[in-house]
Amino acid sequence: MEYLVLGFLTSLSLILAIGAQNIFVIEQGLKKQYIFIVCLICSVSDGLLIFLGLFLFHYFNQYFNSTVELIFNILLLIFLIHFIYSKIKSRNNKTDFNQSIEEISLKSIVLKTLGFTYLNPHVYSDTVFFLGNFSKNFLIFEKIKFGVGASLASFLFFFLIGYMAKYFSKYAHNERIWRYINYSIIIFMSLLVLIVIKGIIL
Repeated sequence: MEYLVLGFLTSLSLILAIGAQNIFVIEQGLKKQYIFIVCLICSVSDGLLIFLGLFLFHYFNQYFNSTVELIFNILLLIFLIHFIYSKIKSRNNKTDFNQSIEEISLKSIVLKTLGFTYLNPHVYSDTVFFLGNFSKNFLIFEKIKFGVGASLASFLFFFLIGYMAKYFSKYAHNERIWRYINYSIIIFMSLLVLIVIKGIIL
């Protein structure tokens, strides 16, 4: 039981940091667009990477060098710039709060979710490498309990922020408020771009 709780609290402390993935989940919640799918992809991906780290940490640690991290950072940079560009391009578009879910491409939402999840090197550093290294001396059944606890934290966190955003979306059904939300997302993602550039240069 203690390893289950330890995994839960350790994973939760890592995932609470505000990042591009969390902002995207919140935005989808506010828009009420495929929230369950987005939260499911994020949480299942975290669970998969957590268990990969727990059981294959030594193998991945051997190959995840500075060059591989640089490649991921460049890919993330391109992805974020494209996302910001699309946000700026559509910033003055009138928001249709009654837009049917059928009018929104599930494929594009899934691809964006996968992009925010797997192109971010910090996802790997937190799940695969930090948790993998943290639990490297655990016994096999202790690793399993730790991994289950860590995965539960991810499931709880993503579904909580996704559906909380959906609940509060009723207060965002205003053109002016939604414009401020979009500008906030653009600013935040732009700051992330600067952080990624700094990581590439230094």
